[in-house]
Amino acid sequence: MFAGKIGVPEIILILVVVLLLFGAKKLPEMARSLGKSARILKSEAKAMKSEGSQSESAPAEPKDAQGETPKTIQAAPGDVNSSRPVAEPTDSTTKR
Repeated sequence: MFAGKIGVPEIILILVVVLLLFGAKKLPEMARSLGKSARILKSEAKAMKSEGSQSESAPAEPKDAQGETPKTIQAAPGDVNSSRPVAEPTDSTTKR
């Protein structure tokens, strides 16, 4: 049937079917979200690699006044450049 070759008419047919299925308005949104997901995945993988190499040569993490390691918060998922330590909030509404 097919000899394993995909030519120009087959590619055009595939693109027309995709355009009909998803519509012209959805395709740019899908491409943006796919690109964003790829960037997040790449930055997370890079962060994991750098954490692995730093953990072998870096000293222990800094401790706060109670002797606990402070938690970090990130500005956005995958944003490894702007993470900063934060203090644990105290919840006085549950204590009576």
